[in-house]
Amino acid sequence: MGLIYTKIFLGNPWETELKQLEVEALVDTGSMLLCIPEHVALQLRLNTAEEREVTIADGSIRLCRYVGPIEVRFDGRTCFAGALILGDRVLLGAGPMEDINLVINPLTRTVQPNPKSPNIPSTIVMASWSDGRSS
Repeated sequence: MGLIYTKIFLGNPWETELKQLEVEALVDTGSMLLCIPEHVALQLRLNTAEEREVTIADGSIRLCRYVGPIEVRFDGRTCFAGALILGDRVLLGAGPMEDINLVINPLTRTVQPNPKSPNIPSTIVMASWSDGRSS
């Protein structure tokens, strides 16, 4: 299919006076997390939560800062995530994509809201509690 890029907005929900950054993100459904370069974390004044050990595609292991929260926006949809400080470009992994309910259109090589839920993000959850309503 080839590489897929999409524009997203990143922001710091704790620093609302900061302007959100519009960035081009490499879409990577093989990764679960959002990855951002150091300069994006600095511009958004993101706090380091911890360090994490990550295995890179070439098999090497690194220690990376994990920062957040970071607001991710696409086409009017929003999620809040953590991000690894890694690499020289923004990488949008499957976790934030699932949270915002985005899909890849392989024909156009674009990212889009899930056509099954075009107006608002949707998800499937299993609840083990009663919400008080009777069936």
